[in-house]
Amino acid sequence: MRTGIKWLITIVIILAIWPGPSANAAMESLLVIEPGKDNPRNSEGDIIELKDGRLCLIYTRFTGGSGDHAAANLVMRTSKDNGLSWSGDKVVVRRTGGLNVMSVSLLRLKSGEIALFFLRKTSKEDCRPLMCISRDEAKTWSRPTVCITDKVGYYVLNNDRAVQLRSGRLVLPVAWHQGPGQARDTAGVIMCYLSDDNGKTWRRSKDSFKGYAPGGQRITVQEPGVVELKDGRLMMYMRTNAGSQYICYSQDGGETWSKARPSNLASPLSPASIKRIPWTGHLLCLWNDHSGVHSYPAGRRTPLCLATSKDEGKTWDRSRIIEGNPDGWYCYTAMTFVKDRVLLAYCAGDRKIGGLNRLKILAIPKDWLTSLESQK
Repeated sequence: MRTGIKWLITIVIILAIWPGPSANAAMESLLVIEPGKDNPRNSEGDIIELKDGRLCLIYTRFTGGSGDHAAANLVMRTSKDNGLSWSGDKVVVRRTGGLNVMSVSLLRLKSGEIALFFLRKTSKEDCRPLMCISRDEAKTWSRPTVCITDKVGYYVLNNDRAVQLRSGRLVLPVAWHQGPGQARDTAGVIMCYLSDDNGKTWRRSKDSFKGYAPGGQRITVQEPGVVELKDGRLMMYMRTNAGSQYICYSQDGGETWSKARPSNLASPLSPASIKRIPWTGHLLCLWNDHSGVHSYPAGRRTPLCLATSKDEGKTWDRSRIIEGNPDGWYCYTAMTFVKDRVLLAYCAGDRKIGGLNRLKILAIPKDWLTSLESQK
């Protein structure tokens, strides 16, 4: 009898602390690209669905080392069976000089064309985003054009960051870190580059800003992203060294911004991704949750978690772990909604192979996301 009671108590406790549906049980690993002898790093990619239903992945394939300034090309893989198998690598943009090309954003424009954005690192003082267009579903690409021509400098545009607003405006959120002959500023200066003619011309936003904590001390702000809210405002989120993602808002399409403040997305110095779920209209965030809801080693980019917001980012539901290895390093994420799934692409390294050197693609079904939103 006592044994039965003990088992009953155990079951009650488990049900009380059970965190809800398991992403590990629902998710499907579609692709893992491991580093190799002549290819020490694979990272910072993005995925887009082509009109014939194929998946198209473009990512950064390093050939000259694993550091951010090592030689690298942009390569493409496609899948015609929903990610079960993939083609071999095809070079899309080759490094023709300078340091490398990296950090891919793929965007289906309102015109139906596909835009490919990436960083060209000519030197440690000149890193700027470029744009290519494909009118034949990624078979061929136009000659790259430079998006920032007013001031040469070291601008960081993360992968999967380019957005097109309902108005048609293109927005590139960037962080400036160094100009020619200037000392590097790791803390960053945040700004946007805007285009109202489908990328033919670009201009800098009226506002550019550094990061400050509520007490007035300067903090590091880097790698911004933006999402358009239902009321037409833009919400910008940035990685910081202040313990959370910082956020600010624009009411004029990215020209001017409110003062950046801490959010309730507790985080190490690591980027997040926020996009709108097409099935529900709610926001979905993918980031390293360091709120204490899940255990984590201080300072490391783990665990990787998902959470939804039903009030346009004011509050977030309890997160669920996607990757929880305490030795893992999960970052530079991309999210693509395809049919009844969300595809997640991210660096999934560890201490043994290096944090940024392995690229992983996961699929999570719509049903799991729906059940995630029903949890408290």
